[in-house]
Amino acid sequence: MHDPTHPPAAEDLGTALTRPSEHPLLALCAKELSEYFDGHRTSFSIPLDAHGTEFQHRVWAKLTQIPFGESRSYGDLALDLGDVKLTRAVGTANGRNPISIVVPCHRVIGADGSLTGYAGGLERKLFLLRLEGILPPPQDTLF
Repeated sequence: MHDPTHPPAAEDLGTALTRPSEHPLLALCAKELSEYFDGHRTSFSIPLDAHGTEFQHRVWAKLTQIPFGESRSYGDLALDLGDVKLTRAVGTANGRNPISIVVPCHRVIGADGSLTGYAGGLERKLFLLRLEGILPPPQDTLF
């Protein structure tokens, strides 16, 4: 995403490539993302190595277990981690996810079904939730 709320640190991005398409891992990632956006992929096989705290890794692992087309609340994830009091910490870790879409942080919504927070912007979260059928498409109206 071009304007994330929490951009990754430069040292976490690795070595810049002159032609990313020639790197096999980046080529695979681009292929899988293209398939996802075309509606032909519901999960990703690319290996992940995100930088984060132990707690963030626990949260991000839980995110990868949310199936395509389903959502969970921050409280649901906190309970899965063993303590409902972790809800805010889960939200913070979710917002620091450096591998959006592949690690599907967009599938986490408020307990009341509201779209709360997304480092890539709520309009992108809404788009992704509609893409996966979690939310209905927008209604055409005259007014």
